[in-house]
Amino acid sequence: MCTSALLAGGAAEPAAAASATDPTAATAAHLDRIRGDRDRLRAFLHDMPKGADLHNHLSGAASTELLMGFAAHDGLCIEEGSLRAVRPPCAPGARPASDAGRDREFRRRILRAWSMQDFVPGRETGHDHFFATFGKFEAATAGHTGEMLSEVADKAAAQHQFYLETMVSPDEDDVAALARTARPGDSPERLLERMTAGDGLHRLVERTRKQTDRAMAAFRTASRCNTSAPHPGCALPVRFITQVERSAPPAQVFAQLLLGFELTRQDERFVSVNLVAPEDGPVALRDYDLHMRMLESLHARYPATHITLHAGELAPGLVQPEDLRFHIRQAVLTGHAERIGHGVDARWEDDPEDLQRTLADRHVLVEVPLTSNDQILDVSGSRHPFAFYRAHHVPVALATDDEGVSRSDITTEYQRATTTYGLDYRTLKDLARTSLEYAFLPGRSLWTSRDGFTPVPQCARDLPGDRHPSAGCARLLAASPKAQAEWRQEKAFTAFERPYAAARS
Repeated sequence: MCTSALLAGGAAEPAAAASATDPTAATAAHLDRIRGDRDRLRAFLHDMPKGADLHNHLSGAASTELLMGFAAHDGLCIEEGSLRAVRPPCAPGARPASDAGRDREFRRRILRAWSMQDFVPGRETGHDHFFATFGKFEAATAGHTGEMLSEVADKAAAQHQFYLETMVSPDEDDVAALARTARPGDSPERLLERMTAGDGLHRLVERTRKQTDRAMAAFRTASRCNTSAPHPGCALPVRFITQVERSAPPAQVFAQLLLGFELTRQDERFVSVNLVAPEDGPVALRDYDLHMRMLESLHARYPATHITLHAGELAPGLVQPEDLRFHIRQAVLTGHAERIGHGVDARWEDDPEDLQRTLADRHVLVEVPLTSNDQILDVSGSRHPFAFYRAHHVPVALATDDEGVSRSDITTEYQRATTTYGLDYRTLKDLARTSLEYAFLPGRSLWTSRDGFTPVPQCARDLPGDRHPSAGCARLLAASPKAQAEWRQEKAFTAFERPYAAARS
């Protein structure tokens, strides 16, 4: 069945109507038989190839247990009241983080403060608790980018994903120096002139690249990549998205954006920029239009840089109605976003049907973290626009957002989508393929178009994932990191479906 029909919400052809030995049909039939069994469904979805995680924040993706270990190792202290990690020595009202290793109740309190574990809304909302976790564990992440990446990459590979894009923040002190070149009232164009006039940007880029070198070396060490027993994450292509705090002063935001754009030009490890932090924050709301104009100015200078934006991570009651009317549209039309993170307020934007046509026509992907949307915005099920996007042929991909904070993983996201929206196997397969298709990996796709999954002519006669592709297909794969990742996934799908076909033959 074509992708457009699946996105429209149409049912796939009944598995029983297809050949019993057709691997995809046999696998679809198996899913239909087990979808009511929670444990068997999870096992099936865990083993199923699941493309790429295109929307995750590295510090929020790392497990809380890992961060607690960092805090203890680094001799940090935990404030008794706020449960925030701070540098030593421990002042009155604080105790060593290492105490959590022998005090189970203390450990449980930290776990709950640093994640959504056991959270029940009350005086504190899910939104406020979720975003507060980052400030509580921030000190524990310092100097541990490589180790966090090791864990997150291993989890992605273990759950049969083939690519990871993760969001990281530049050093704020270094960016602040560049921001100080700004003057009150500077337009985005004037900010660009000032910040590129001297060598400040060049020095900032070089420092960031060296920091990334050290982080990647730590990742390879933690994952034993150069040994005879490497971790599974070593084989995963990893790229970075520079995340920019939208709650910062305008000059600081612009400096961070500029650094992100310049990094994508100079370093292939950086593929995009994104604006992060609560979209409903007072500064984020006040400066939303300004931030989009900043992106427009930078896009003109760096047209090849990919842009993905948190937009529409809002819901009625969280902000005034007028703030629900335009964020997604402006992110695409002014901010030049190729992908939208969350997009939850789609139905409340001005002319939502036209917005859907715009997203579909421009092939703008929506990154959907269902668990996060439920925890932060209390939006799930029929209130969530997931089905609305699919019905209008807007490409979507499931994502984790902050799996460490959420206490979730990509398998949980697929299970939640399957049970909530009654997705069949072909739809799940297309979701996985779509995530790789819209990944910011360079090179030509394995597919002829983004509207369907028909192999390009060079590989049309090859068995997808074949170890020995034809000469033309081999040349395409050798020249395209994107096609390589897609080919690996097709090979994994062939292996995944084979037992179900054999059982019905």
